[in-house]
Amino acid sequence: MRARPSRNPLLFAIVASMDQNIPTTGRVAGIDFGTKRIGVAICDSRRTLASPYLNYDRRGPEGDAKWFRNFVAEEQVVLFAVGLPIHTSGHESQKSGEAREFGKWLAETTRLPVIFVDERFTSKQAEEILQAANLTSKRRKARRDMLAAQMILQAFLESGPSPAEPGALDD
Repeated sequence: MRARPSRNPLLFAIVASMDQNIPTTGRVAGIDFGTKRIGVAICDSRRTLASPYLNYDRRGPEGDAKWFRNFVAEEQVVLFAVGLPIHTSGHESQKSGEAREFGKWLAETTRLPVIFVDERFTSKQAEEILQAANLTSKRRKARRDMLAAQMILQAFLESGPSPAEPGALDD
């Protein structure tokens, strides 16, 4: 599937895992991938509001699979938007590869399509917002990943149905 330019520069390239179509309605979960903790956000079924959901502490492949399957069933999720770390040049990093592997695993585990969203600066923006709220370091850490996941999901919701490939920020 060839992607067209989007209105939001943070969103790009739909990757329909397992040859599934991308649903245009239903709840979407935003994912801020991490090797120890995963930030999770979710939107309403009309896709108008993204909200932080929780920070999930990784439990190994079996524990993670069980948690994500339960999450999908309980929250009626139809699609995942996984943050993809991209350099400002537009090139992918080692963490990008790890996020792509996680997205592939997530699609296979849940049998749902996964799209990738350029997450440049979301963790930094989340940290700045939390600092502005005068939260302690401990409270910021407890909220940062799920707030970044909310930003990733909001970028997807605002982008419309046709994301574009990422490019360098200085183009």
